[in-house]
Amino acid sequence: MPETVIRHDNAPRFGQAGTEITGYASPTRGSHAVSAWKVVLHPGAGSPRHSLTHGESFLILDGRMTFVVDDRRHELAAGDAICVPPDTDFRLTNDGGEPCTAICCMAAAGQAMVDGGEPFSPPWAL
Repeated sequence: MPETVIRHDNAPRFGQAGTEITGYASPTRGSHAVSAWKVVLHPGAGSPRHSLTHGESFLILDGRMTFVVDDRRHELAAGDAICVPPDTDFRLTNDGGEPCTAICCMAAAGQAMVDGGEPFSPPWAL
């Protein structure tokens, strides 16, 4: 199978309440082992409390992002990374005054559960 090039202008975009997600590597876009996407959190934005069936890793590119993993709080800045294990409740927020950008990745078959709900496949990871 040949390589796949995903151009920024053609990458699918998803958004909700101060969050922008751009899908890159995924099974439907040529990657069978890893899904990767870019997330931009605008000031005051954040995710709901959720967990994943596979671990998720984040690399902060700019700004600051706060992670609450179980009851532990971590403040990350540009150049920092965090690896959240599978089946671990966490939430991320931008408590600063500027947008924060991160690259996120997990195994391609990973599913999410929001507040203990039913597992689903995030559309940016498909």
